[in-house]
Amino acid sequence: MAGGSSTDYIKHHLTNLVYGEKADGTWGFATTAEEIGEMGFWAIHVDSLGWSFAMGALFLLVFTRAAKRATAGVPSGLQNVVEVVVEFVDKTVKEGFHGRNPLIGPLALTIFVWVFLMNSLKWVPVDVIPGIAHALGAPYFKIVPTADPNGTFGISLGVFILIIFYSIKVKGVGGFAKELSLTPFNHWALIPFNLFLEIIGLVAKPMSLALRLFGNMYAGEVVFILIALLPFYLQWTLNVPWAIFHILVIPLQAFIFMVLTIVYMSQAHEDH
Repeated sequence: MAGGSSTDYIKHHLTNLVYGEKADGTWGFATTAEEIGEMGFWAIHVDSLGWSFAMGALFLLVFTRAAKRATAGVPSGLQNVVEVVVEFVDKTVKEGFHGRNPLIGPLALTIFVWVFLMNSLKWVPVDVIPGIAHALGAPYFKIVPTADPNGTFGISLGVFILIIFYSIKVKGVGGFAKELSLTPFNHWALIPFNLFLEIIGLVAKPMSLALRLFGNMYAGEVVFILIALLPFYLQWTLNVPWAIFHILVIPLQAFIFMVLTIVYMSQAHEDH
């Protein structure tokens, strides 16, 4: 698929399908690691973007279907699952968010389910989708968007923009600036020090969101790939326990991302 050695196999499975401008000025898909490096910052990870949209569409389809078929009588299995998820997210929001904003509930629900669905792609055997893509002519193909830092940073930057927006909306430009400059030390002489601390803390929020999710998903993906390199009889011995372990890891990482988003949004709504 990408050469005969174990190193080539690992590199192949950890490389995204990238579209961008090549060194000769033409646009197209990168076929080598060197071409991916030459494309620079604006290169598009087509696989991560495509699977992110696909999981978002699946989320909307399932929840819309459940809402249209909801009944006050005996609920269906799908309705039960959706109701449990909605009640769980609603309870988490009520416990963690102390302001008043009708956006927070839908935002938390979207993040939890969307990230969970993207994480769940890790349960697909590592060779299946890349093998199909390779047969169709794609040189590389990854299917777990949250194992790509571009994917996790994209979501966290969206949350960061909302944090800044509501911090300014609730506190005003002056109030937000005062919070940054006079916290934690309420003295004008320490404003530079306060600004340094607060700006670092503010920027750390999206970075921690993105890197925590990426690190856990990427590490899990690497282990699945390493297991796939083992003899067949050892693959099942190790792969099944590792997949079962991810029954906990996958929803846990989605939950952590949601809870931190709720906490950060709650802080943005605090007006002292």
